[in-house]
Amino acid sequence: MKESLQSRFDVDFLEIGTEVLRAIAHPIRLTIIDLLYKNDKLSVTEIYESLNIEQAIASHHLRILKDKRVVAARREGKKSYYYLRSTDFYKIITALEDLFMK
Repeated sequence: MKESLQSRFDVDFLEIGTEVLRAIAHPIRLTIIDLLYKNDKLSVTEIYESLNIEQAIASHHLRILKDKRVVAARREGKKSYYYLRSTDFYKIITALEDLFMK
């Protein structure tokens, strides 16, 4: 009798993982993750000026990342600063780099 092959991952994990990967799978969002990893925290202004994009575009991408819990925001005075919820998100970028750029 043949053994049943199954993934060690449950369906809930796979769905959440897929949603997070979709959320980060955009050049601007990957760049935001890179910037936040290197700078710890940045305001929307610092992000959109660094990327040379409009503020609305930066806010849109930050909202997607925030909704999937990749980034979080902390208010300091009148400004909100964004930061990575885990530096492990940066590891995804470096894994892609190792796979495709070396």
